[in-house]
Order: sequence, then structure tokens, then C-alpha cells
Amino acid sequence: MTTDTEVDPAAGDGHHPPRPRKRRRLPLIVEILLALAAVALVQTFLVKPFGVPSQSMEQTLKIGDRIVVNRLDDTVNRGDIIVFGHGDTWQTSKRAPDSNLVKRIVRTFGDITGMGPSNTNYTVKRVIGLPGDKVSCCSPDGKVLVNGLPRTEPYVYEDLPFVAGSCEDTANPSPRCFGTITVPAHSYLVLGDHRSQSADSVIACRSSTSASGCAKFVDEDRIVGPVVFRLWPLGSFGTID
Repeated sequence: MTTDTEVDPAAGDGHHPPRPRKRRRLPLIVEILLALAAVALVQTFLVKPFGVPSQSMEQTLKIGDRIVVNRLDDTVNRGDIIVFGHGDTWQTSKRAPDSNLVKRIVRTFGDITGMGPSNTNYTVKRVIGLPGDKVSCCSPDGKVLVNGLPRTEPYVYEDLPFVAGSCEDTANPSPRCFGTITVPAHSYLVLGDHRSQSADSVIACRSSTSASGCAKFVDEDRIVGPVVFRLWPLGSFGTID
């Protein structure tokens, strides 16, 4: 008397090797969404890559460099190179909404993934003034002063012209000169290393006609983090001094 027995094809039948079980795959759209979510989490809480769009930080950073910001480090020290977000001006947090629906979708995708345009503009500069600092220019030999002390800045490239004693000449100061600026609480004063090509905190203050309140500052809540690494070009791959 024989008895029928169910056979598991994956286990084989004694004469043929077992067939490997097929792994269940998630639907493609789910895998894509999970990948995007992972990218978003990494860039929100760990590190975030950026491209350098302008010459304002030459020769430290050049146009086209790909840099990485450490989002885990929320300390800001004088001399740090930082990336901060803002809108169409430094005083706003987001760019003005685009009237084109497709562009709005693309921007939202950029907000989530960090790839492509987004609703936030990002700028990279060097921190010179901390909250409460008094920053001015220039010392007798043309250096930036912080709390009355001249700064040594070997990274500065193509500084603005300076004539000794001209900062006291209110009618015709050198382009490098600007008066004393007190950095507000929870804010930072930043300058570009390519000093003559940088739209930075004091660009509107370098003039004999500059008015009170000419400086613009970076709010601490808009700082993404310090720049810690360069990914590209490969010849400059590594940490940034």
C-alpha cells in the first residue's frame, strides 16, 4: 500500500539538487522610496554634501569643489568654514515660491534628497565674528580687528586695496576699510577668503557712505555645520584646514 506524500520542490527529491528559493523583492517603488528616505536621514542628521558655486572662498575652496558638512557638530568657532541656508536674501529662511508647479516639485525633491535645486539657498563662508564680538578694519598694517586684536589670516586671497592711515579718512577710505560692527546675540559675522570677490557680512559697509546697520549676519539656526572634507576634485580629496 502506498501513501502519497507532498514534496517540497526546493528540498529536492533525492535525485536532483534542491532549487534555491527565490527571495521576495519589494516593489520597485517601495525600494526607491526607502533609498530616498535613507539618503534624507543621512543628510539631515549626519553629513551633507554641497557643491561650491562661486569664487568667494578661493583659494581654500574653488568653483566646482564638492565638500561635506558635519551635521553632528553644532559648535561654531572663529575661523571655521561653515555652510548656512537662507532664502533669496540672508534675512529670509526660504526662497520665494515658484509659480511653476514642476519647479515646485523639483525643489521639494531637492529639499528631501539634497540633490538638485531646493527651496533653500546655501552659502559657504568663514566665521570671523562670534556673538558679542566687535569687528572692524583695519589695523595699521591692514588686518581685520576682532575685539581690538589684529587677525592673522594666511588664507586670504586677493584682498581689497589698502593704504595705511586711510581708514581714518572718512571722505576717502581704502576699499578694505569698514567701521566697528558689533555682532548680535545668536549671530555670526562671516567673510570670504577671496576677500575682493566676496558678497559677505560687510560688503555694504566698505564705503564712506555706509549707514548704520549695513552689516548682515548669519543666524545660528541657519547654520548647517562646519565644512570638514572635500570629495572632489580627487587631487584635493581630504580634510580641509
